[in-house]
Amino acid sequence: MKKIVLLLLTHLACIIILYGQDTTVNIKLQKAITSLIDQYSQAREKRDTALLKTILTQDVDQLVSTGEWRIGLNAAVEGMMKSSAASPGVRTLHIEKIRSISPSAAIVDCRYEIQNADGTARKMWSTFMVIAEKKTWKIMAIRNMLPAPNN
Repeated sequence: MKKIVLLLLTHLACIIILYGQDTTVNIKLQKAITSLIDQYSQAREKRDTALLKTILTQDVDQLVSTGEWRIGLNAAVEGMMKSSAASPGVRTLHIEKIRSISPSAAIVDCRYEIQNADGTARKMWSTFMVIAEKKTWKIMAIRNMLPAPNN
């Protein structure tokens, strides 16, 4: 009987440890990630490659709304600079939701809008996967999506 109880308690402890993940975001984490997304937005706006290289991981990858997949830091930065030059305008990222995956990883969903020079706006979604690398938050992946048309 003692073995069965011990086995059940061990099983319960494993379930709690494996599935008891806390996805809440505390204020400190929220501020750090919001600051990171703001830095990304500023770097894109100012075409600041030095800042981009400090906030993106070496193995960053970016899938953009045109279907282009930029893999690696150099490809991502080069593609971002070309994109900013080809479609100038004010870029705005509004964080909608931050979901913690672990103490050092999170998913950030944003509304992404580019205000074009002609007054029109391109409205998209962006999802950022961010990690704490040596206690510094960095972007490891970006997914830009166009919303589905309203039917």
